[in-house]
Amino acid sequence: MLPIEVKIERAERLVRMLEEDVPLMNRRFAELTAEHRESASNYAAQITACARAELQRLQTERSQVGRPKRAAVGR
Repeated sequence: MLPIEVKIERAERLVRMLEEDVPLMNRRFAELTAEHRESASNYAAQITACARAELQRLQTERSQVGRPKRAAVGR
């Protein structure tokens, strides 16, 4: 299992790559019909949103790792 920091770094890199690729994607999408262009743009936006959500989840997980667990009652 990968350490949380490595997972966060990978998620950050993916989000950054997706954001930096927007101009290139727009040029590629320009050649498509309007319907296909909209579909491709929506898909790219969904992938970016998923990557951002995963990054947020990992950051939340990292912030909770150092917290002590609650002791079970009756043990």
